[in-house]
Amino acid sequence: MGLDIRLVPMFADNYGFLLRDDESGITATVDPGAPEAISQALADLGWGLDFILNTHHHGDHTGGNLELKRRYGATVIGPAADIDRIPGLDQGVSQGDCVMIGGHLAQVMEVHGHTRAHIAYWFGDDQAVFCGDTLFVLGCGRLFEGTADDMWRSLKTLRDLPEETRVYCAHEYTESNCRFAMTIEAGNPALQARAKEIAALRAQGLPTVPSTIGQERETNPFLRADNPALQAETDLIGLPPVDVFAEIRLRKDDFR
Repeated sequence: MGLDIRLVPMFADNYGFLLRDDESGITATVDPGAPEAISQALADLGWGLDFILNTHHHGDHTGGNLELKRRYGATVIGPAADIDRIPGLDQGVSQGDCVMIGGHLAQVMEVHGHTRAHIAYWFGDDQAVFCGDTLFVLGCGRLFEGTADDMWRSLKTLRDLPEETRVYCAHEYTESNCRFAMTIEAGNPALQARAKEIAALRAQGLPTVPSTIGQERETNPFLRADNPALQAETDLIGLPPVDVFAEIRLRKDDFR
């Protein structure tokens, strides 16, 4: 039986997630920034809460930790390297560790760059990765605490996951990311088609999350810094891929 995954919108553009093993009833939430939004979703579904999984320390991802832990007795799991910045942390995890949600196993991946201790949870058998603010649909996180080299290495790690892996990122930034991506690689037919799909989804008020690793490989400029077609279109031919990535990230920082 597959992992039951539900998106929980919160704040202006965040997503938290609920994950449930239907066989055991074990339930987790990922990046619960707003405790009331998570509690309401749990009540609507008739679920309890056993685990809180954090990808990084930012308050819009951890703001619900203490209240949800108090209310449900949930165990807080997050990056071991950020033990001093994850509220209520009970279990620190690092690269190669595993987390079990009932019968569903997640491998912990260190994907630094946005912060110094960012992690992702990859449920390989369930074809899902929860990547916080490292990888977005058609985008990636800002480099608040890491370097371009850190982030490029992290993005390549995520890019190497199976193409059918669903990408559960924590923000609905896709429309803006798509507009930017078109300034980088407007001649990409896959991106052109994806832009139409995204516009249709958002016109109906529907989320663009999840995408898939396969879609991101074809359309996300931040995963394509080593692609000759992108390098040609951006006049960055022959540069080391990390330098191409760094330039694209700088352009995105200034994009409005």
